[in-house]
Amino acid sequence: MKSSKWLVLTLVFALVFVLSACGSKKEDSASSSPSASAVAPTESAPASSAAASEEEIKPEDGAKLVVWYSASEKALVDEAAKAFKEKYGIDVEFQDVGPDKSIEKMITDGPAGVGADVFSAVHDRLGSAVQAGVVLPNDLHEEETKANNTQKAVDAWTIDGQLYGYPMSVETTAVFYNKDIVKEAPKTWDEVINFAKTYNDAKAQKYAYMWEVGNGYWSWGIFGGYGAYVFGKDGSDGSDIGLNKPEGVEAAKFFESLHDILPIKAADIKADIKTSLFTEGKLAMNVSGPWQTQEFKKALGDKLGVAEYPALPNGKPMMPFSGVKGFLVNANTKYPIAAKLFAQLISSEEFQQKNFELFGSLPSNKNVAASEKVTSDPFASVFLKQFDNSTPMPKISEMNAFWSTHEAALSSLWNDKADPQKTMDEWAKKMHDAIATAK
Repeated sequence: MKSSKWLVLTLVFALVFVLSACGSKKEDSASSSPSASAVAPTESAPASSAAASEEEIKPEDGAKLVVWYSASEKALVDEAAKAFKEKYGIDVEFQDVGPDKSIEKMITDGPAGVGADVFSAVHDRLGSAVQAGVVLPNDLHEEETKANNTQKAVDAWTIDGQLYGYPMSVETTAVFYNKDIVKEAPKTWDEVINFAKTYNDAKAQKYAYMWEVGNGYWSWGIFGGYGAYVFGKDGSDGSDIGLNKPEGVEAAKFFESLHDILPIKAADIKADIKTSLFTEGKLAMNVSGPWQTQEFKKALGDKLGVAEYPALPNGKPMMPFSGVKGFLVNANTKYPIAAKLFAQLISSEEFQQKNFELFGSLPSNKNVAASEKVTSDPFASVFLKQFDNSTPMPKISEMNAFWSTHEAALSSLWNDKADPQKTMDEWAKKMHDAIATAK
């Protein structure tokens, strides 16, 4: 299909584009709509985005890479590093920097030349990374990334039509339950509330249902289910904060009413406490993510079940936040080609399959998600269904204002049963102020 001359011209153009793009702002792509670039490549895709086989792209001579990833899942990087070494002869060094803190560290370390070449992250920090100019676009593998991963995952790593990340896994939350206490998870909140009235025993530390109420990530399912939004309807308009709109206030009213069936201060409901109560058989239903599936299986065995969230009193499903993990390439790396090749390899179908087998991580790759191993897994299949009923965390840089203000607002509603409208108004104002201060 391609002549050798065309291959050479494509490779040269790609190299020039990459080197000139380091640390700079991206150029606008032909289409500003992420949804317009689903599976098939666009006719007007830039030359640097043209699908190039791995054989056409050569890493820099003398390249060596540093990768940031979670220590608990280091085995995946080890396997990818081994495959990369065999294929390109390049060594890969692992460093323990998890995806929850990698972008903040890259903003500090990247420009100083001490950041990793490739690092994992969660998509909601992408806006901050792009704004700081510390990540390179996913250009060499753009078309195959779009073709191989779900649209939601691709959109999560795209800003203004430019793809940056290499999607690796998706995650959201659902309800683990102990079948010895509840044979089936309740389908509605009315059922949860009625069960809690018969089961709760604070002196014995027995509770029906628990989640980290003071954390916006864990509580958003209620707000999203009532139709509330953080930044505009698609999460991209930093000037349109919707928390104190009628939908947000209705959600706040229901949220604070649930204190009656979980009479614990917000600050006292922590992940380790929930885990301890659940594995001891004192907590019937525990909201968590797929990353705790193996831990709970080990503790509860066949007694463990997982279900989607109960429906809200308005009849609508809850819409929890969801995240897409992936890899990014440091804009200040000395080896951008090698780094992109490694990011592509470790996020490929083969390694997403390994990631599921090793850690139960839910794949963003369409083939892996549709594989018999995943679809027949009673836990993965439920989380993927809940992912369909989820709200991807906004990824614009203004999202920092949400994370810096959520705990105080939710704690006020929960602990003090503060006036919902007033509390949501104050939350929205604090976010506006934080955004203005950051500019």
